[in-house]
Amino acid sequence: MELLKTAQKDSVLSSMITIIDGSRKAILDANRLDLEAFERDDQALYDRLVLDNAKVDGMIAAIQTVKGQPDPIGRVRSSGVLDNGLRIENRTAPFGTILIIYESRPDVTIEAAVLAFKANNKILLKGGREAVHTNRVLVDCWHRALEENGLPADWIQLITLDRQATRDYLKNPPQPIDLIVPRGGEKLISFVKEHARCAVLVSGRGNNFAYIAADADWQQVLPIVINAKTDKISACNALDKVLVDEATPGLPAKLQQLGEALRAKSVQLLAEDPLLPLLESATPIADESVWYEEFLAPKICFGQVAGLEAAIAKINAYSGGHSAAILTSDDAKAFVFMEQVDSAAVYHNASTRFTDGGAMGVGAELAISTDKLHHRGPLGLEQLVTNKYYVYGDGQIRTI
Repeated sequence: MELLKTAQKDSVLSSMITIIDGSRKAILDANRLDLEAFERDDQALYDRLVLDNAKVDGMIAAIQTVKGQPDPIGRVRSSGVLDNGLRIENRTAPFGTILIIYESRPDVTIEAAVLAFKANNKILLKGGREAVHTNRVLVDCWHRALEENGLPADWIQLITLDRQATRDYLKNPPQPIDLIVPRGGEKLISFVKEHARCAVLVSGRGNNFAYIAADADWQQVLPIVINAKTDKISACNALDKVLVDEATPGLPAKLQQLGEALRAKSVQLLAEDPLLPLLESATPIADESVWYEEFLAPKICFGQVAGLEAAIAKINAYSGGHSAAILTSDDAKAFVFMEQVDSAAVYHNASTRFTDGGAMGVGAELAISTDKLHHRGPLGLEQLVTNKYYVYGDGQIRTI
């Protein structure tokens, strides 16, 4: 594919900043149409759909951030000369065409596409029907910016297909697709993985855990758990499960205090049988499937474990591999936890809400990958590349 010069890509992004800022009314009017048509049976999906001036500011800030980052394409990752005189370089390269499939969040139309574009990829955007009016206006902004800078509008395309048509599209795409990134719930991810015929980068289901060790500092525990659960209920980095160590001194009083703080935030409490008497208004866990569930709702689940090894085993058995935290005063214990828990981000005495490109210093992100290939965690500009080998010779042939 054509490799665009950095100045050309940055010029498109400069145009986008101006166009988005000047299109606020059109964007918010379109979003209002989507909100009016939305049946509010899924509060988390509705929350992701809502745009306001602050979110438009966030789109502009994301574009500015990516514009200011170094071009990730063509960087030499390694180089050397072999005994036979061949000079070999490994350089970063674009994927080619990336299909991004996402639910509700129209800001993805800007924040994900800007990364893929700066990394020199062509972009196909398959947003949900609940955001179709907003996405059309935002993609029109992209097209205006591309055309202002002498590029064809089809660098970035919006796809509006129903479920059956999307299935057929994935099985037999009318154009080559090099990578698919599904951003949404587990059903969407499973649907894409089942039908896609190219690489799929899984953008992760949350179901994040916190283990409160017996020696945890409860002055830290309370604000960390409250923040991780309630700061943004609909985020994939929100906390869903809390494991408390059965050896915790004064556990009844501590759990009562934590339960009261969560109920004050309108969070529903679920608990294993031994903890039910310690958590007022808590309901029993219905069955094992609850431990696998990502809530995306004001709901949290409490379990009891006998020590560090049991906590690690339970987290690795049930979590989504996204984020997990240990709250402990013992640095050695924390290190064992962080080494052995199989998640993209592991925390010691901190909220899981930091699993985010901006909060982790990556900048704007395409997704939080829970895959182990080719990258895990926030997928920012530097991670949105593949690589290829450049081999320079002077007549060499292989004889063995």
